[in-house]
Amino acid sequence: MKSIWKFSLAVKGLQDVEMPKGAEILCADTQAEALCVWAVVDTDAEKEPRSIAVIGTGHEMGADNFKYIGTAQMKGGALIWHVFEVIA
Repeated sequence: MKSIWKFSLAVKGLQDVEMPKGAEILCADTQAEALCVWAVVDTDAEKEPRSIAVIGTGHEMGADNFKYIGTAQMKGGALIWHVFEVIA
């Protein structure tokens, strides 16, 4: 069965997020000042780690194998985070 799930992110550089295999990441945004991504998932699929990078405006990216997911604001726009999936 397909469903949309939310995954919380830490506000830090690179991190692994456990998602069902084949999950289609839709967007990144904040909810109640927490950084999240939403994805269409097969609820019956086994899970796999997906590498996500959270990079602040003006911070060095350090790699070029990133797929853009979205940009989110926190603290009333004082903090801007750009979220990418690291593609192997």
